[in-house]
Amino acid sequence: MRTLNIVGCGRAGRTFTRLFRQAHAFLVQDLHDVNQAAARACAQFADGGRPVRDLAAMRPAQVWLIATPDDAIVDTAARLVTEACIAPGNVVVHLSGATPSLDMEAVIEHGAHAGSFHPLKTFADPGYAAGSFAGTYVALEGDKKALKILRVALRKIGARVFEIEPHAKVHYHAGSVMVCNYLTAVLEAGLRCYEHAGIKLETAYKLMEPLVRETVDNVFRVGTVRALTGPIARGDDALVARQLRAVRAHDRNLGALYRELGRVALDLARSQGGAEARNLARIARLLRE
Repeated sequence: MRTLNIVGCGRAGRTFTRLFRQAHAFLVQDLHDVNQAAARACAQFADGGRPVRDLAAMRPAQVWLIATPDDAIVDTAARLVTEACIAPGNVVVHLSGATPSLDMEAVIEHGAHAGSFHPLKTFADPGYAAGSFAGTYVALEGDKKALKILRVALRKIGARVFEIEPHAKVHYHAGSVMVCNYLTAVLEAGLRCYEHAGIKLETAYKLMEPLVRETVDNVFRVGTVRALTGPIARGDDALVARQLRAVRAHDRNLGALYRELGRVALDLARSQGGAEARNLARIARLLRE
């Protein structure tokens, strides 16, 4: 079994420490985080691994996982070299969906194999994420040795792996952000509108849930074009104008969001072909103002 050290013990780092240890995908050794408490919490959560205060004190390992935020990946990889942590032939991988593994130039020049894997999953709750991980899609990219090792380890924890071109990662990740993080933001925007209508938060969540779930189900059942309903889909320009004025008067930022998302909905409505073209043209003018 290959040895594994992990640098970065946030929610994703904790989740994979537990998953890899429990599935015997790797022999988890040392855990490091700039926040020592996070490293200790990771070891406790995974019931394994040794928290290490200093990067240079980490033991040699065949595989290194960098689970830091994106903006720290390249610097962390460089430190693994300058601190003499890694050796030629080691595998160094990170978790970012936007940063190509080729950006870890220091470890590549040192003779290590570079790669990355990005799970299409949220890690708001590491315990839930670990328990529900089986079946998760995971994007891979990197050199041949890194990919070979990652495929075996990830399949042991139940992942469904697919490869992605390094140069396309930022677009792939932007799409993931929109359907995950921005979906959350859109729901928050809806909650604010409900609040302004005098609906209490607890009630608003109850109102939203069946509507949101049915909408998402429809998207994956019939596609985004056919799933679109509402005033833009039917070409109700008068209602769009009223809603835009009302939302913008209460919160200009929400008004701008209503307008920008409306433009995307307008494209879908045109593809549906059910609304009158002149009505959609009037909506387009409203959304440009």
